[in-house]
Amino acid sequence: MTNEKLMEIFADTAYVRTGGSEEEKRCARYIADKCRELTGREAALESFAVPMADMAAASFTVDGRPVPCKGYLCAGSGSVEAPLLYLPNTDPCSLAACRGKIVLLDGYLGYWIYQDLLENGAVGFVTYDGNANYTDRDIDRRELRSYVSQGRKIPGVNINAKDAIQLVRAGGGTARIALEQDEREGTSQNVVLDLPSQGEGYILFTAHYDSTSLSQGAYDNMTGSAGLLALAERFAGAPHRYGMRFCWCGSEERGLLGSKAYAAAHEEELKNCALNINLDMIGSVMGKFIACVTGEEKLVHYIEYMASELGWGMEARQGVYSSDSTPLADKGVPAVSFARLAPNNTATIHNSYDTAALVLAERMQADVDFIAAFADRMGNAARCPVARQIPDNVKEDLDVYLNRKRKKK
Repeated sequence: MTNEKLMEIFADTAYVRTGGSEEEKRCARYIADKCRELTGREAALESFAVPMADMAAASFTVDGRPVPCKGYLCAGSGSVEAPLLYLPNTDPCSLAACRGKIVLLDGYLGYWIYQDLLENGAVGFVTYDGNANYTDRDIDRRELRSYVSQGRKIPGVNINAKDAIQLVRAGGGTARIALEQDEREGTSQNVVLDLPSQGEGYILFTAHYDSTSLSQGAYDNMTGSAGLLALAERFAGAPHRYGMRFCWCGSEERGLLGSKAYAAAHEEELKNCALNINLDMIGSVMGKFIACVTGEEKLVHYIEYMASELGWGMEARQGVYSSDSTPLADKGVPAVSFARLAPNNTATIHNSYDTAALVLAERMQADVDFIAAFADRMGNAARCPVARQIPDNVKEDLDVYLNRKRKKK
């Protein structure tokens, strides 16, 4: 794939495509068309159910003064009024002050902090995003994920960081949240392409193609999706010993929903999957190339040795990468996620600054070259050398990431 063709993909997909939206479906069809164009083979669209909500109205006031906000999708409808509490710490003493309060949080609303809010009697929540030093006042559209709420919902809104700072400076006050929304079931889809093999086993390539509500998602993660297209084009010519299946996952940004749906629908087939190769954020102008192995430590060393052999600068480690590799590893499939991680001051994600300006075609090509070299070795191995077993320490990390266990402090 030429540099021009790569950058054409970014131009063609320069729009917001949140999970379950019509724009996401449009992008799925585009990827399927590209598969046909580049490989001569048909890709399938595999639909799965996702929770959706249409927000009719959302408001947030403090002492009667309106604060610009976006209501949390899937957080129910209704209103609540209570004192506003800023919660910078989440120790038991701090959490005890949440009872009867609307709580302003730093960071994302994760599973455990939400459970803590419920257990300590909070009646609503406020999060914020953006940057106090940026000129924009963008606000991301967030949702109360079903695996976080577990059916227990309190209303929440998201605001800009500048307004959050002003609220804390003012010392709180009486806050009111009101939400009116229609919650329903929608659909998202994975795009799946199979290349033939000489044997029964296969290697599964994954990358997500959806974006968050403010973002064109060029770096996160059309880079990975374009990388998969480039790999599929390269490998379409001659069958490997192992089959190669490519899955462009939908709704990753909503909690890895596409890869979770794929793992559930293809659980029996996964017994023949030797390895998952996941691409999530490559090809950025700045940043270091990394490999995160959710599998045996030997694979970490193998990748390091191969990189030295090829003169490729990178870092490799064992652990859990926050991407579509995780649900597959949880089903027992060893995985490696490749990424080029840029410093925050040169490339940010999940906001309106994530555009093709962050991507360098030459860097994309180089990243794909290395990943292709690794995949070619695995795909043509007499026997894929990666142990089909997830080590106990990695299982522990998976339990923490998937909220089955709480991280030890």
